[in-house]
Amino acid sequence: MNELNMSISLPSRNNLSYLKWCYNSIRKNLGYRYEILLADDFSDDGTWEWMQEIKDNDINVKIYRNEGPERKGIVYWYDYLCEQSTNDIVFFLHADMYVCPNLDDEIFKYIEPGVVVSATRIEPPLHPSGPEKIVLDCGIEPEEFDESKLFEFINTTNKDKKPSEGVFAPWAIYKKDYWAVGGHDKLFAPQSKEDSDIFNRLQLNGVKFLQTWQGFVYHMTSRGSRFNPASGGAPGKDSPEWIETTTKNMRNFIRKWGHIVKHDPMMKPTIPPKYDIGFVVKNCDYNHMKELEPWCSTLYSEYTGVISSYILHEQPNTIIDLSEKLKHEYHSEFTNDIVVYFDATKLTNENFQIIINLPDILKESGQTGQMELDIFKFDIKALTTYEKDLILAK
Repeated sequence: MNELNMSISLPSRNNLSYLKWCYNSIRKNLGYRYEILLADDFSDDGTWEWMQEIKDNDINVKIYRNEGPERKGIVYWYDYLCEQSTNDIVFFLHADMYVCPNLDDEIFKYIEPGVVVSATRIEPPLHPSGPEKIVLDCGIEPEEFDESKLFEFINTTNKDKKPSEGVFAPWAIYKKDYWAVGGHDKLFAPQSKEDSDIFNRLQLNGVKFLQTWQGFVYHMTSRGSRFNPASGGAPGKDSPEWIETTTKNMRNFIRKWGHIVKHDPMMKPTIPPKYDIGFVVKNCDYNHMKELEPWCSTLYSEYTGVISSYILHEQPNTIIDLSEKLKHEYHSEFTNDIVVYFDATKLTNENFQIIINLPDILKESGQTGQMELDIFKFDIKALTTYEKDLILAK
């Protein structure tokens, strides 16, 4: 037996049928060697009662509960369960995943300090296909799960396929590497885009990503969030709760990183430079401000009332202090490394793409000084980059 050991982190909320299915797959296919940390995030479907029964019969299970009234989400739980784990390696698993035999051996084959190992997901055709996963319909609910079809497939596929670079759930990591970047960033609580954020930070901190093509999970796909029936979702149908959180946190991701989530076809992060950019915007009404604010470090406007109204409505959606980010034009010095001047009434869908791609445009240009592009006038004092300042979660 491999001397390495790991703790399996498994939070869940109103997801009991999948959680049972996931837990049983661990114990059936990996045995009782591994510590499992179960967290009930304020469920009302009998999850806590089931966890208590499991703990009474499985000495290598720890259980934790959020008493509510609000959910905490995986941003909180992954950090908390990592703190409670007793092994050097933690495996972050989702409750809608079936763990296939020998996944532990595949993790231990490749994991070492400075390396994150991801399993290969086998999924029913609910999401678009991609080169980093396998689409195979073995059922979309636990009661219709075709284990024999799955096992026949994994016993005959990818036997000679080498590991690739990429990262996604489920993933295993040494705890010291996890805490070296501060764990998950509370900016993305309760969930959504938190994984893209921490993967960016791990990569910037020198961690390497590896996907094993002989270690598998069958993933029912987004049953704890996007397609969760308890939140108004269904297989292939986004829940209103997920739409709200993913919209909110995509804006927070852009605020933090200066760009949308980017990765290569194998899901390895692609990280453009993070610049200190100030927008000086004429005729910036509320709707303009809502579109523009995430894309800059500072936004200067002549409309005090618009600034106040925007902060009042948008501040509940982010822990970033918008009062420090939004400035009155006539009472401010433009101290950003890069200052961009434009009239909001001249924005179009076409020239807004310049804003979206500004980090790459600035990097490619490499020029300082004053210049113009379409409706935008630039005063580029420095092209200092700050993405490495974002490595540690705050």
